[in-house]
Amino acid sequence: MVRSEIISKLSKRIHHKLRRKDLEKIFQIVLDTIIQGIENDKSTELRDFGRFSVKELKDKIAINPRTGDKFQSSKKKSVSFKMSAELRKRVNEYRLKN
Repeated sequence: MVRSEIISKLSKRIHHKLRRKDLEKIFQIVLDTIIQGIENDKSTELRDFGRFSVKELKDKIAINPRTGDKFQSSKKKSVSFKMSAELRKRVNEYRLKN
């Protein structure tokens, strides 16, 4: 699902009480808030959905699978997402139905 589909679903569920433009602004504010938390090395938790957090990856020696060349990979940060127990349960129930 892409951003426009999420906005469309929100619009249908709210029964057009809010304009699409306002829903897009609200959605962008939510995303910006999550991104700001990640930039500040703070985790952001959405109950019954999951937690976004920053994970620091260490230096390591990596191998290019095509050429077999070894190279030094510098340490960097990555975003980690851990789904909630509720989301895990719903995903697994959906998988069992299909």
